[in-house]
Amino acid sequence: MIHHLTVFARTGCHLCDDMVLELQRLKPALGFEFSVRDVDDDPVLVSRYGGRVPVLVAGDTELCCYFLDERSLREYFLPS
Repeated sequence: MIHHLTVFARTGCHLCDDMVLELQRLKPALGFEFSVRDVDDDPVLVSRYGGRVPVLVAGDTELCCYFLDERSLREYFLPS
């Protein structure tokens, strides 16, 4: 089963760009897919996340925000 993650981001956000690059690096090893949603395209997302981007979620589970927490990501895929 391939897990799908979502990055809630904003255009022009260097932290968002950094998280996407890190996810691209980890994607082959952990076997997940991800998409990027621009929070500014949806008023509901703007109210939910505001300036707190990027936010990485798996379904309804928030894994991290601002910076990729690689340990949390690995634990999500490989629970102990």
